[in-house]
Amino acid sequence: MKKPGQMMGYVLSAWLGWTALAEPQSAVDRDSILGADWPAAWFVEPPTASEVGITSFSDSPYLADQGLPPVADRLPDDPPVIEPFESIGRYGGTARITLGDSWQFFNWESALTISADMREILPNIARSFDVSEDGKTTTVRLRKGIRWSDGHPLTSDDFEFTFNHIWLDKEYSPITSRHIQGGRFEKVDPLTFRYVFDRPNPLFINLIAQYGNFMVDPKHYFKNWHPAFVDRDELNERIQERNILNWRTFVDAQRNARIEESRDVPTLRAYRVVSRSPSMVRWERNPYYHKVDPAGQQLPYIDAIEAEVILDNGELVTAKASTGQLDFAAFALRTQDLPLLKLGEQAGLVDVHVWTRLHTSDVIIQLNYNAEDERLRELYWEKGFRQALSLAINRPEMNELIYFGRAVPQQASAHPSSAFYDPAFARAFAEYDPERANGLLDDLGLVDVTGDGLREYPDGSSLIITMEYLDFETPKAISMELVSTYWRAVGIDIRLKLVSRALQSARAQAGKMQMTLWHADKVTDVLFPIHPIWYAPMYNGWDNAMWNDWARHFLTEGNVGSLPPPPIRQLQDYSDRMRHALDPAERIEAGKNLLRSTAENTWSMGTVGLAPHPVVVSKRLKNVIPDGIWGWDNRWTLSYHPSTWYFDDGREEAVERD
Repeated sequence: MKKPGQMMGYVLSAWLGWTALAEPQSAVDRDSILGADWPAAWFVEPPTASEVGITSFSDSPYLADQGLPPVADRLPDDPPVIEPFESIGRYGGTARITLGDSWQFFNWESALTISADMREILPNIARSFDVSEDGKTTTVRLRKGIRWSDGHPLTSDDFEFTFNHIWLDKEYSPITSRHIQGGRFEKVDPLTFRYVFDRPNPLFINLIAQYGNFMVDPKHYFKNWHPAFVDRDELNERIQERNILNWRTFVDAQRNARIEESRDVPTLRAYRVVSRSPSMVRWERNPYYHKVDPAGQQLPYIDAIEAEVILDNGELVTAKASTGQLDFAAFALRTQDLPLLKLGEQAGLVDVHVWTRLHTSDVIIQLNYNAEDERLRELYWEKGFRQALSLAINRPEMNELIYFGRAVPQQASAHPSSAFYDPAFARAFAEYDPERANGLLDDLGLVDVTGDGLREYPDGSSLIITMEYLDFETPKAISMELVSTYWRAVGIDIRLKLVSRALQSARAQAGKMQMTLWHADKVTDVLFPIHPIWYAPMYNGWDNAMWNDWARHFLTEGNVGSLPPPPIRQLQDYSDRMRHALDPAERIEAGKNLLRSTAENTWSMGTVGLAPHPVVVSKRLKNVIPDGIWGWDNRWTLSYHPSTWYFDDGREEAVERD
């Protein structure tokens, strides 16, 4: 048995084996973050079978005894052909994952999708789409012959159901999303429909591609659980028989696969739920999945997935991943796990890929400009105070201590792949200059009256700031331990308070937090122009507590909330112009003005971004790229086609089904 010192030596050796081969991050250009070996087909609309000469199709032996129609009858009339990363795969196997990675191991299938470089919106379930010249109408044409996992045809009615009876249903959705306000659904024919808006909404296609799984539901199933189609008394009785609060709770739980009855819901995804217990969720291949590989084989390759339900225990997920007990693990893994994971790789148990998180900052610090404490609100409004806090953060040291020097010290701004990117915005007030920070704080009259090394207000009263935050996804706790040390070094008394997800949501949306944080996603061309939540008050959510009163005023056209000051109204104007602009040049100008204002005024603060993210795969899992971009904007793995991942353990596997 190895002694602790020997084990640490092995860990360090494994880690250094990777760091020695990698160049440290410095200047970032738009193309350096993209994988050099990614298939060119991932950047454009996929060809169809007829376009590449595929005339016959095959499917997994797993489906042989299920009484299904021939595979050619289960595929759409001319299915899209997906190119795998390295090789044509083989059928078989059951994947072992945890529930946290279920949205990554098989991603959603919506009308549109996102190119691998996050710059283009492409057809997916749709065969084509277009946006009218005035930007008010988005027309979608579905592929002929696509079916839900139960064999029922996909039609325009399914999209209409979600738009009118989920999104616009006041009982299910009391607050109408700003993304569809002023919109209506028009059915043209069974395979063609339109989203029509009162104002130009040319980037609605981005929402369809990124959020699209929640823009279509199987009407033939959910109409049985919706009061618009079922007698309410009868519906309530059926819901009560299941010991569920109401129909909304039941439908929401089924749409998000959170209950055992989720197995009854037809899907368009590569896998369908077949069982769910408190400890395990099992999926099996969707026999009507609409994509094929270049050999005419119906995707996916893997037959089944078993996901262990592990909640709020990242250490356990890391341990399982590093010892080869999982075929894929990523969502719960952290940068600081890399040395241990690399040890597992060195032992031949797993392959550890290092992707790059798309977050331009793993921590974006948010001051609550609408805080209940009036003196704190006034202090936050002082530009010098915000700049001092930013200058006091030692980002290069954070990069070394947390990220092994592999990330980029910078502010939160647009992603390098974005048309809105300007490196000057990311560098603004991001240098470490505690002397200048102290000078700015002195100029505000914030001095140490009591001699304890911490500053008081000019009248001598205590200046204490409470930072409440949820430690989730990125290394927030260790980051804030360092930031609090840097701020206390310049005399700012910051108190850290870890909170639960429920408390974070409640206090953030109620405006009760003095300061909080999240990670800076929504920074690519996919989401930034339609959802710039870190840069303007146009959103009220659990992950953003900077300016909720001003956001409510904006979202309700002045009915609630409070009127923001002119500089903030300007930010909202930039946000609106960016979203509604028809001219790309006008859109980019508005977006850059928004980012420029944040850079000049330090409305929020970033720390370190574009960080390495571990993606661990078993030795038998193939076609997973080694160098992806990890984050919410691109749905983690969406553009890398996880339906083409397959198992190759060097032997022929028998086809088994539970």
